[in-house]
Amino acid sequence: MEGTATMESQARLAPSPTAALTDEEVVARVRNGEVSLFEVLMRRYNQRLYRVARAILADDSEAEDVMQDAYVRAFSHLDQFAGRARFSTWLTRIAVYEALARARRRRRTVEIDAMDQNKKQTLTGLRSAERSPEQQVIDENLKALLESAIERLSESHRAVVVLRDIESLSTAETAACLGVSESVVKTRLHRGRALLRRELAAASANVLRGVFSFHFNRCDRVVAAVFRRLAAAVAATAAAAATGVDAQGRRTESS
Repeated sequence: MEGTATMESQARLAPSPTAALTDEEVVARVRNGEVSLFEVLMRRYNQRLYRVARAILADDSEAEDVMQDAYVRAFSHLDQFAGRARFSTWLTRIAVYEALARARRRRRTVEIDAMDQNKKQTLTGLRSAERSPEQQVIDENLKALLESAIERLSESHRAVVVLRDIESLSTAETAACLGVSESVVKTRLHRGRALLRRELAAASANVLRGVFSFHFNRCDRVVAAVFRRLAAAVAATAAAAATGVDAQGRRTESS
């Protein structure tokens, strides 16, 4: 039994034989009938597609719907992938188009105030187990602050900021994904970063007023400690006066 458990553990830890395959190699094998390998591509790009879809729609559940739609459409049209662009760019472009189409439909059918009911939800990204609880709280608060600031950007600026600064795509790749020119990407990125800095500065101004707060319990503790020390000093002075010896052991003039 122990040997079996060890073998299973080693199997889980061993790298997948498909991990070294390029996207194009996986696509070729899927086209040749190894349909299950499409999972490799989905797992590689789930994070990117989620981020770009959510940047456009600002809604968790709709972003997941877009991911599913994009994967289904990509699988159905794998024979149209000609390799002129990277597969990741081709797939991301499909997700962008799906998200934009959904956003347009939503704007036509939903009142603006009823949109985005899940706006306060945040990503639950994995954190290192070595970080302390205090550091994890700081990380979570900072992430929530950044996500909130990004969500307040316009749809076009959000998409560019997410692809360039979070997904680390090049200007050319971002332009290809969004179907715009590189100059448009640069302009939107410059403007988006400026707006993001302004949002973060405004949010930080409120936060800074609470930095190094001296809360009531800490204040009470210090006050109590000071009064204890003062009382001890008064008692020592009174004792010295009664014995004719000061705190340093010297006789007072009256003695």
